[in-house]
Amino acid sequence: MRAALSAVLLGLTLDVAVLAGAQAPAREPNELGRVMILEYHKIDNPEGRWTRTPENFRRDLQRLWERGYRLVALNDYLDGKIALPAGTTPLILTFDDSSPGQFRYVQRGTDWVIDPECGIGILEAFAREHPGFGRAATFYVLPGANPPNRLFNQPDLATRKLQYLASQGYEIGNHSLWHAELGRYSESVVREQLAGAQEWVQRHVPGYRFRTLALPMGSYPKELGWAVSGEAKGMAYKHDAILMVAGGAAPSPHARNFDPNRLPRIQAVERDLDYWIAHFDRNPGERYVSDGDATTITVASGSSGKVGAVRTARVIERR
Repeated sequence: MRAALSAVLLGLTLDVAVLAGAQAPAREPNELGRVMILEYHKIDNPEGRWTRTPENFRRDLQRLWERGYRLVALNDYLDGKIALPAGTTPLILTFDDSSPGQFRYVQRGTDWVIDPECGIGILEAFAREHPGFGRAATFYVLPGANPPNRLFNQPDLATRKLQYLASQGYEIGNHSLWHAELGRYSESVVREQLAGAQEWVQRHVPGYRFRTLALPMGSYPKELGWAVSGEAKGMAYKHDAILMVAGGAAPSPHARNFDPNRLPRIQAVERDLDYWIAHFDRNPGERYVSDGDATTITVASGSSGKVGAVRTARVIERR
């Protein structure tokens, strides 16, 4: 009797699993689809306009994981090197302003360990519990800001933190020296802000070069070229991409309309996240879906004309 009951329960479990698999949405490859670049600020309590609680940050990751999103590095996205399993969608995390809750060490005995309630701690724990999700993120730091935004607000641990980020594959980006609204300033001040931020970070991580700039308050300088590249006080800088403060989902890096100097982001607040997650749930054909082969770019039938310059990958139209 007990054996028969076990067999019935096993059969029901398998039936449920098969049904769930059958109902799972089939995602056709679409490597011209859009990509969400999420913009977080504070990871702290309570929830607010610029604050995501640790609990809600964990929930964000879980929701995105369940819907087939996987983390990729911003620089890999820029380079068109999105190596993900077939049917999954790239997701990019960015953190602005180097606030304490993004990266905090706590003392355990004689050692310092990453606080499990800070952004890095939550992200790394989630990645361990969900193999394949990834662990990439870009941190837009403020080296010359007043506390608490100067390099995560633990001065004695600033070098340790920045070197950890660089050594573990995270990216460090330019957010100006102290969050200067670049559109308000002259060329010389803009260049000093951008070169100065890089020079300051290089004190902690020698030779580190920012590849991307996140505009403070979304403000472009009077001339775009001032933000793209330049020099001040002997420090040269060159940004391969410039990120805005809002604008929605970003285009595919393979798309003809891809503009690295005007990349939109989605602010990671409840309303905006809900909107975009629901948008791609309702419109799956608009989201970037990997074909699982980094040497090919698979697009919908008749869409190859929307592909931009492709150096090595082969473009395939889906039938």
